[in-house]
Amino acid sequence: MRKRVYLLWVLVAFCGAALGQAEKNPPGGGAKPFVLGVIDEIRSEELAETRVLNIYLPDGYKPDDGREYPVVYLLDGSADEDFIHIVGLYQYNNFPWIDRVPKSIVVGIANVDRRRDFTFPTTIEADRKSYPTTGKSAKFIDFIEKELEPFIAKKYRGSGPKTIIGESLGGLLAAEILLKRPQLFDKYVIVSPSLWWDDGSLLKIDSALLKKDFARPTGVYIGVGKEGLVPGDHPHVMEVDANLLAEKLGKSENKALTVHFDYLPQEDHATVTHQAVFNALRLLYPAKKGK
Repeated sequence: MRKRVYLLWVLVAFCGAALGQAEKNPPGGGAKPFVLGVIDEIRSEELAETRVLNIYLPDGYKPDDGREYPVVYLLDGSADEDFIHIVGLYQYNNFPWIDRVPKSIVVGIANVDRRRDFTFPTTIEADRKSYPTTGKSAKFIDFIEKELEPFIAKKYRGSGPKTIIGESLGGLLAAEILLKRPQLFDKYVIVSPSLWWDDGSLLKIDSALLKKDFARPTGVYIGVGKEGLVPGDHPHVMEVDANLLAEKLGKSENKALTVHFDYLPQEDHATVTHQAVFNALRLLYPAKKGK
């Protein structure tokens, strides 16, 4: 497997230069680049393609000190999507005077075709015609489980507790993993999930997570803004579907499952992610005594 590592240069420009995936040359005049993390690549046999990873390594990270780190897997993790501002939330919550969240590696998975990767097959013919590449989430989940997680564990010592963050279709994928392969992550941050997909069929499935003998401690945050009716011939309201998921989990016999539902009426589908993830970190990591 051929892997290349590039520096991700985030340049502080006077007028706010646009950020992109490409490597940038440092400006002249003695200025130095502001390094946020690294860009790595992994060749996936499951997906038959090479995937770009944006990786934030926390303050104090050293490749040879033997320490193992928790890992946050961020869907929609391109530099021009959610990677930079989600890293900021983790870095902020790592400040010594806050010390809310453990120092973590954040792995942003850059997109190739999010409709393909984040959706399972649908029975809705109109959606199959409108979005012909959809329905391959099982392969993407296999990629995460069989290739990406071992890659991060080996190369970056990311073998601690694992979190997944997804919004919209990414939230749908995170919810699918939660219900179908709940052992993959310890914490799930599910924001405005597109549970309307396949007329809400994901809400109807049974899950090992809901059984009393699923003993792995699992924390779930579900956040949604004031978003209303989704388009399509099968009426679904984003807030209602998110609440139905929370209710489904809340009725679980699993005593190791903790669920937080968060309605943010001041936010909509375009603005909810940042505030929701901030709230999720507050709820999933209660304040330490004395803080």
